[in-house]
Amino acid sequence: MHEWALAEAVVSAASEVIEKSGIEDVTTINIGIGELQQVDLEIFKFALSQLLSGRLKDTKIKIKKTPARLKCRVCGYRWSFSKTRLDESAKEAIHFVPEIAHAFVRCPKCNSPDFEVEQGRGVWIENIVGKKRCD
Repeated sequence: MHEWALAEAVVSAASEVIEKSGIEDVTTINIGIGELQQVDLEIFKFALSQLLSGRLKDTKIKIKKTPARLKCRVCGYRWSFSKTRLDESAKEAIHFVPEIAHAFVRCPKCNSPDFEVEQGRGVWIENIVGKKRCD
């Protein structure tokens, strides 16, 4: 599943950051998820809970969803992705490949498919909270 792959990538990236920065006793990992990614949060949280092990076993995960905001490159109109009406097959396609949104989404004002995603795309680690190792 897509959510499991994303969870594996988050755990791998967090582990790398923790190792390189010398953080010990990790208490919290704050994760941002863009709305355009259309992640099923329950599956994603479950995957994370299953993948966290070792010194990350008791780490709290906090997730903040960022709304997707789009801007038409033709007329300059800005709109929210949540206002876009899509059928289930389009939603499914965008879920797996967010870049494909250009094939399904049009500017509500001028109907152009030429838009940019200003925010609300991807999955990222906001920060990792813990104590730094004293060498």
